[in-house]
Amino acid sequence: MSKYNIHSDFKKYENTKLPLYPLLLPLINTLINSSVNKIKPAEGVSATKKKITGYQNGTIELTIYEPKEIEKNAPCLIYLHGGAFALKAAPYHKNLVCEYALKTPCKVIFVDYRLAPKYAFPFGVEDCYAAFEWVCKNVEVLGIDKNRIAIGGDSAGGGLAAAVNLMARDRKAPSICFQMLIYPVTDARQITESIKNYKDTPMWNSKLNEKMWKLYLKDEVHINREYASPMEATSLENLPDSYIEVSEFDCLRDEGINFAEALQKNGIHVELHKTIGTVHGFDIAEKSEIVHQSVERRIEALKKGFNPVDNSYNLSTR
Repeated sequence: MSKYNIHSDFKKYENTKLPLYPLLLPLINTLINSSVNKIKPAEGVSATKKKITGYQNGTIELTIYEPKEIEKNAPCLIYLHGGAFALKAAPYHKNLVCEYALKTPCKVIFVDYRLAPKYAFPFGVEDCYAAFEWVCKNVEVLGIDKNRIAIGGDSAGGGLAAAVNLMARDRKAPSICFQMLIYPVTDARQITESIKNYKDTPMWNSKLNEKMWKLYLKDEVHINREYASPMEATSLENLPDSYIEVSEFDCLRDEGINFAEALQKNGIHVELHKTIGTVHGFDIAEKSEIVHQSVERRIEALKKGFNPVDNSYNLSTR
């Protein structure tokens, strides 16, 4: 019996841990990619692949998911998948972004950024920024409203999304209208209470978290470290309205909450949702009612982010 009061929807994952063995990562990613390729986009959604130039002239692949009846000048969500900066997108990511595309509705640009340890920081985040720049330069061809470009991601992808917002602000790029961060990685210092307490939680824990940072940062002190660890930014001013969601039994929980509160202190409107009985990466349980409810909340947040009407700057916690 687990010592954590995990909801029954996620009990089957109690002994699941993400594999972070450098020598095995290429094989694991090949298997993950094969599984993803077997999944067809949801009915009513088309998928188009596009190769673009990433960091240091490398090549990265984007997949554009869009409802077949999408309006011209549509909103766009750039989505960055989780996976400890080292694993490719999982099958459930494909289903999730199709649901975001259909129900918001919007176009979703899914970024296949390069992965650690071969491509350690700043490759991943610079690839994601290159994707953002490419979208901004091609809004007319893509049929996207330049004023309604949002960015989102889960876990490591949430950290990448937060970092791209900082980069866009610092580099005087076009404005991002909204960010959606799902159980995000935000703090390489690993100093929170949930990091200290959750050393053996399902799916993800502080021991794996430490491995992740070693693979991504390679124990180096980097210039622009806040683009890896957004909580270390000197300022979080002039960032977009935000939706942040955290899991209860997750070593990353507190840094997600801390980031939401830090944004709010810098004048950013934030909606923070603390899910109960959940573990990191709980979206994998696709049939769970908790997952369905969470996805619906995110879609409502995206709709508001694309069509803002309330500019009050208070932290909303649910």
